[in-house]
Amino acid sequence: MTYTLWIILTGSLVGLTCGVTGSLLVLRKMSMIADAISHTVLLGIVGAFFVSQSLNGLPMLIGAGVVGILTAFFVESLHSSGVQSDAAIGVVFTSLFALGVVLISFIGDQVHLDTKHALMGEITFVPWNTLQINGVNYGPIAVWMLGIVLILNLFLIWIFYKEIKISTFDPQYAKLIGVPVVFVHYLLMTMVSLSTVASFDSVGAILVVAMLIVPGATAYLLTDRFFPLLLLSGGIGILSALIGYGFAAYWNVSVSGSMASASGVLFLFAFLFSPKHGVIVRKIKNKQYAS
Repeated sequence: MTYTLWIILTGSLVGLTCGVTGSLLVLRKMSMIADAISHTVLLGIVGAFFVSQSLNGLPMLIGAGVVGILTAFFVESLHSSGVQSDAAIGVVFTSLFALGVVLISFIGDQVHLDTKHALMGEITFVPWNTLQINGVNYGPIAVWMLGIVLILNLFLIWIFYKEIKISTFDPQYAKLIGVPVVFVHYLLMTMVSLSTVASFDSVGAILVVAMLIVPGATAYLLTDRFFPLLLLSGGIGILSALIGYGFAAYWNVSVSGSMASASGVLFLFAFLFSPKHGVIVRKIKNKQYAS
């Protein structure tokens, strides 16, 4: 596979993985927790490096998953203690992210990880960091990580589909019928954490937020059904990656930034022209009714 196709495949996997997982956050009105987790996983990645002396593979995923769960736990604990939800998110993610930034300075030049890399990412470097086994090149590590996390997330959604759906739309009823709402909540936080760290090299801590939130928000304007929303979110994530790469290649600008920008453009079109919720469509319908 060519260098260009690896970049496109990586971006598409980011869009699909984050789009499907992030749509659940949008439905639960927890979009900004994605912002918190996308920053705090840096602490998990740095912590995993101190333990394993590597930024590749299972240790990094475990470290990010643990910190992601801790982020959700701290936010919930502060909120249940009387702190406003948005304030709790702000306190937790800035504190843990700042700690991760401080710990990066202890790594020094040992690895290609710094604050700029953590924030922005660089998808054009992904094809060079490949999985080598017995001298055989199996492609970029980022593609394998994203593929594994995507399969894991889809498997968990399939296994706990009913529990996720009920607890998303009616958590009180879910509690009454015995659905483990707390377990489902932290399961989702783990999925978000894994999706974030798998996308870390590609789009960085800031731009991964766009892929987690915007495709789900766009799909929310296009459908009112749960399963189609999941499918649309993943499709919009892939489409954002494809359009963004085309724009970046033509104008010679940031690839990951263009992908995130493309997702914003798609949201704008849905916001204006959605058959049911589009602003312009509703104005046209109102004029037709008035006449």
